[in-house]
Amino acid sequence: MNYFILAGSLLLGLIFGFLIKKILTSKSIESAGKKADHILEEAKTKAKNLQLEGKDKALSIIEEAKNEEKERRQQSNVVENRLSQRENKFDQKILELEDKRQKVDNLRQKLEDQQGEIKKIKDSQLAKIEKIAQLTQDEAKDVLIKNMEVRMKDELLQRMRKLENESHEELETKAKNILSTVIERCAAPHTSETTTTNLALPNDEMKGRIIGREGRNIKTIEQLTGVEIIIDDTPESVMISGFNPIRRHLAKRALEKLMADGRIHPSRIEEVVQQCKKELAIDIKKAGEEAAYKANIVGLDTKLVQILGRLKYRTSYGQNQLQHALEVSHLSGLLAAELGADVNVCKKGGLLHDIGKALDHEIQGSHPDIGYDLMKKFNIPEDVAYMSIANHENEPKNIEGIVVKIADAISGSRPGARRDSFEEYVQRLTELENTAKSFAGVEKAFAIQAGREVRVMVASDEVDDYKAKTLARDIADKIEAELKYPGEIKVNVIREKRIVEYAK
Repeated sequence: MNYFILAGSLLLGLIFGFLIKKILTSKSIESAGKKADHILEEAKTKAKNLQLEGKDKALSIIEEAKNEEKERRQQSNVVENRLSQRENKFDQKILELEDKRQKVDNLRQKLEDQQGEIKKIKDSQLAKIEKIAQLTQDEAKDVLIKNMEVRMKDELLQRMRKLENESHEELETKAKNILSTVIERCAAPHTSETTTTNLALPNDEMKGRIIGREGRNIKTIEQLTGVEIIIDDTPESVMISGFNPIRRHLAKRALEKLMADGRIHPSRIEEVVQQCKKELAIDIKKAGEEAAYKANIVGLDTKLVQILGRLKYRTSYGQNQLQHALEVSHLSGLLAAELGADVNVCKKGGLLHDIGKALDHEIQGSHPDIGYDLMKKFNIPEDVAYMSIANHENEPKNIEGIVVKIADAISGSRPGARRDSFEEYVQRLTELENTAKSFAGVEKAFAIQAGREVRVMVASDEVDDYKAKTLARDIADKIEAELKYPGEIKVNVIREKRIVEYAK
């Protein structure tokens, strides 16, 4: 019984709970529906609002675009109006210019017509005058000129002769006074150069030692120094022959050292020649410094002084060029002082006017151009460097150039100062050496035997035996084609290969 009651009560509870749940569920569904309707209504309201705002913005953008377009049209209209106004002005100016040009053309035509009429009138008047005078215009001019010449001829000649005599006498007197004063105050030593140098030997046995076995020693000396050593029957003496005094002095100094040392063989000869070359370079530098000191010239570059010292061993027409440069420097300074020219420029230009001759055997070109370029390279002022060129111009552009040219002429025109044959001889030998050096592979070239032989040393790595034979023929052909010489010239090409190793 109790079980039934309990079961009934549970069943009633379940039914009651189900009903309550259903009621709650329906209420929640109803409230959710209301919320959904409310949210949907709000969304529709917002969408309408947004749509209205979008339309307003779109309308405002369209309105702004229309306004901008209107402004642009207004601006373009303004620009078009300005352009049309300018075109109208230009058209008006063109029309005005056309009118002016037409007026000018009309005036020109009128002037030409008037000139033609004037010419006709002038010609008719000249014709009438010629008819009356029975002379043409040219004949009348000739008659007038002849009458004037006859009338004034004697008077003009007398006047011209008087002026010429007075000016010549005055100028000659002044020139003689100046030159006599200058020459009296300047006296320079003169040395006459030859092409040979005699070397005294301690005994005749030394000749054999100089020659060496199979002539090795003398060949080595001649190849290294570029001179020819002549050994003849003259007792206790040998002759060193060569047109270049530097080479002769180098060979003489080397032989003196070798004889003093006693060891004469090819390797020792090479060592002594190299040592003498260094000593000769020092001697050249001292000669340049001494010349600059004697001329009272300071501030010269050391290399330029060394180049100047090379003139000690350079001659021109037999005249020592360093002594000549000193003499020209002193004469130029004295002349400049007498004539009121720049003394410093004249003295410095006189000392350096022939410095190009120190390098004319090594650099192509005339020595005035070489000297000018050399002085410009060492920052010598233009007015001083110009002396190298002014010395060879017919009419120098300034008084300093004239002074240096006169001083050079005084120095070179003294009796016995120069010999033409020697200069021509040196030039011929120099051209002979330069012709040989112009070929590829040639290291050294020496003109010997008074120009009857040219000795050519070639690089053994560049020139083989076959090329050496061909090179000798090519050099001979070029000498025949380009140079003038008496007799015949022997071309001697020497190719030597030396290999040196040291045992340690």
